[in-house]
This record gives sequence, structure tokens and C-alpha cells, in this order.
Amino acid sequence: MEYLKAFVTGGLICVIGQILIDKTKLTPARILVGYVVAGVILGAIGVYQPLMEFAGAGASVPLSGFGSLLAKGVREAVDKNGLLGAFTGGLEASAAGITAAIFAGLLAATIFRAKDKT
Repeated sequence: MEYLKAFVTGGLICVIGQILIDKTKLTPARILVGYVVAGVILGAIGVYQPLMEFAGAGASVPLSGFGSLLAKGVREAVDKNGLLGAFTGGLEASAAGITAAIFAGLLAATIFRAKDKT
């Protein structure tokens, strides 16, 4: 049942993105940024955490989950370090994921060769 919840929730998040691509003039980059911002806002007001508990990876893996992680890190760091935590908390909370993404990109760039578009 957990897999079904994750699949349906992640699928709905993707459907929203596809609808935005098809029905608006928003670029994919702007839609991705919108997902991160929506995750930050929903995480900051406490709505995204229950969704992640319900759907697991279906809600935590998409970019909105990254935004929620940033908000959670900032909130915890502000409680611990005061105002300085607002600047360091997001990066501290998401450092492992950012490092993994950079490493995966480096590995892919090393293994595969770029080709000219013709």
C-alpha cells in the first residue's frame, strides 16, 4: 500500500507539472522553481510534512520535497542559532542531497560525451 500511495502522490505532482507545461507559457525551469518555492511555502506552514508522512518518497523526492527540506532546515536552525540560522539552515539540511546531485552530474559528464545538436 505504501508503494501505491507514493506512486499516486508522485504521479499527481508530475501531472500538475505536465498541465503547467501544456496549458501555460511557463518554461520548464520556471515550473521547477515554482515547485521548490511551493515546497518551501507548504513546508513553512506545516502542510507538506503530513503529505510526506502519508506518501513517503512520492512527496519527498520531487522538487517540492527539496523546498520543504529547506524550510525545515531553516526553521530548526533559527530555533537553535537565531537569525544566523536563516542563512545557514537550508544548506545545512540539504547538503547531502546537493552533494549527491553534483557528484552524479560530474559522474555522468565524465562517462558520457556531449554531442552537437544537428
